[in-house]
Amino acid sequence: MATPGMRLDARDELTHAPDAAENFNESVYANAFDHRLRVGGWMRLGNRVNEGYAELSVCLYLPDGRVACQFQRPPIDSNDAFDAGGLRYEVEEPFGRVTMAYDGELLVLDDPAAMADPRTAFETAPRAAGAVRWSLTTISPAHGGEPTTAEAEARTLYGIDFSRGHFNQHVSTSGSIAVGDERWEIDGFGWRDHSWGPRYWQAIWAYRLFVGNFGPDRAFMLLRNILAEGGSKRLGVLLVDGEYEEVLDLDLVTEWDGDEPIGARLAVRTEQRSTVIDARVLTMVPLRNRRRADGELLQSRVAEGFTEFTWEGRTGYGMIEYIERVQDGRPVGVPL
Repeated sequence: MATPGMRLDARDELTHAPDAAENFNESVYANAFDHRLRVGGWMRLGNRVNEGYAELSVCLYLPDGRVACQFQRPPIDSNDAFDAGGLRYEVEEPFGRVTMAYDGELLVLDDPAAMADPRTAFETAPRAAGAVRWSLTTISPAHGGEPTTAEAEARTLYGIDFSRGHFNQHVSTSGSIAVGDERWEIDGFGWRDHSWGPRYWQAIWAYRLFVGNFGPDRAFMLLRNILAEGGSKRLGVLLVDGEYEEVLDLDLVTEWDGDEPIGARLAVRTEQRSTVIDARVLTMVPLRNRRRADGELLQSRVAEGFTEFTWEGRTGYGMIEYIERVQDGRPVGVPL
């Protein structure tokens, strides 16, 4: 199951024993999009049991450009399950099928840019009851694991200071999204990941993550992880007819509106092919993460964009995620 130099087996689908690190985090994430309706979103639950809470994120992109979302830190006292604040994740078949569901209140934003000021958004946004049910069935191998060699450690997606163990898969998705009296049936595709180990969001200097699906036979996950000391890691996979092709090289040019990414062009090379993928953001949600360290406030920008992709004449959907430290009021990775 695992990539070379990585350990991965069925027990990694379940929770791991927390180590002594205060910032130990174990998280599960899934996105799901109906290509015909152009509706979907992503959900994440990150257990920070040594800190006594979970990070709950639900972000749903509605067909008319609105966003329904929730971000909370429900209390937890164990790492035995992914179940907090109304968000639940269960493994039905290791590396085969998982389910993710949310029942709870959602903020409904006509203008997703309002999340740039989260305090005001939480105080003023209309609320609605939410119910999300997703069943996610694999269309790819599992990719990743926990590094067992120095070479593999150097090629971890995010670095061992962010998530020591990590694997991901592309999936087909079915289920439903309900926001108040509105309801959409989901029949499409998505991606999921599971990670464990120490995590501070500010351990990331800057990265650009692209995840997209074009159907059961074509998909990708591409990451350019920009390092504070210079250079970057260029990693990921193309899914072609059920098999992953490891990325050998990756270049990208981002299109910006001020400091907000609105599109990108990616040039990708694997052992089997060289190709170009274009990205156009449909709906962007500007988020942030902050923490104090040694009396200093550290802040990261987290830009989450529902995105339309074009690859060799085919159209697909998925996400771009731009994370980076903010210094002197500006994201450090712009304009890369």
